[in-house]
Formats: sequence, C-alpha cells, structure tokens
Amino acid sequence: MLFPLTAYFEAAMELASYDKLEDGSFAGEIPKLPGVVAFASTLKECERELRSTAEDWVLVGLRLGHPLPKLAGIDLNKRRHGRVATAQKA
Repeated sequence: MLFPLTAYFEAAMELASYDKLEDGSFAGEIPKLPGVVAFASTLKECERELRSTAEDWVLVGLRLGHPLPKLAGIDLNKRRHGRVATAQKA
C-alpha cells in the first residue's frame, strides 16, 4: 500500500515528458502541475530533479492551501479527520 502522497508523486511522474536539448542535456515537465520543470545533463538526473521539484510544488501548495489537480483518482484537496484525503481504492 502506498501512502497518498507517494501515490500522487508516482502518478505525477507517469505523466512526465522529457526532451533532449540541442546541447545534449535534458528538460522534463509534468504538464498537469503548472511550472514543474527540470533541467539536467542526464536523463536520470533530470528525472530526479523533476520528482524533487514536483514534491516541493505539492508540499508548498498543500501548506498554502492552493488547489491541486486530481491525479490517478487522488484528490489531495479533500480533508478527512483533519488530514489530507487518502487515495481511492482500486
């Protein structure tokens, strides 16, 4: 069983897209998370940077009460028992 935030990050990474740039470096983005982009010299490093950026983006959004997009049936905007909602069971 994954914790809701872990499942959310996994779902976000499944939506990631990457491009190899002219200089041989990589750019990645998660279109459903506006502004979440990363750049790195290798694809693996770009993936790590993108995940870290997505995690920070979500945690800041939760802290500030910003609405977050629903991913893979996970709605982090709902609160239950004073905590962020859990993922829906498949």
